[in-house]
Amino acid sequence: MKIPLTNYGWPQMVFYPAGLIIFMIFLYFGASPSIPSWLVQLVEIALGIIVIWSLSFFRDPEREIPRNKNILLAPADGTVKDIETIDEPAFIGGKAIRVGIFLSIFDVHINRSPCKVKVEKIMYREGKFLDARNIQAGHENESNELWLTSIEPPNLKLIVRQISGAIARRIVCKTAEGAQLVGGERFGMIKFGSRTELYAPDGDNIKCLVKIGDKVKAGITPIIKV
Repeated sequence: MKIPLTNYGWPQMVFYPAGLIIFMIFLYFGASPSIPSWLVQLVEIALGIIVIWSLSFFRDPEREIPRNKNILLAPADGTVKDIETIDEPAFIGGKAIRVGIFLSIFDVHINRSPCKVKVEKIMYREGKFLDARNIQAGHENESNELWLTSIEPPNLKLIVRQISGAIARRIVCKTAEGAQLVGGERFGMIKFGSRTELYAPDGDNIKCLVKIGDKVKAGITPIIKV
């Protein structure tokens, strides 16, 4: 059975597991005779689990993307940690709904487009590495912000923000200004635990479809109705 892995994972997907496997071989053949065999086996099992996890972190499953121009899809897998209405004057130009999604180290970490959009602007910002579950992480952590315009009516201005966490130290964004993405299309990932936020204009016709604590999947779960 083929296990789909993202090419965003190089070189970590090669070097981390390879280093662990080399250490496991060295431990198995070179451990001191004074070390109990059961302890060596226990360490080997623990390292084997870490190897499997390090590969599974970069998994990139194929998904059946809903085709509905009236919904915005989750841009990331994870748990909805906060939902609030804020002022967003820079791009949206007024009141906006912000949905914050926390990605644990066990979630798929691929980011996907919330709908069919044009990428207007991409802005990377250096910052701290606070715990991504902390709402302040969105303001203070390293981040990458994509300003998007939905191609289909009502041509909404949207923002997707990729945010590093306490463990994540690498944001990947594989799209460019001027590019067009279809709903659910992959555009990047954040490595090893992170946060992703979606901003959409607030209004009478806009309805949030999720609540705090909900689990969502990128490119599958509808989170806002427009």
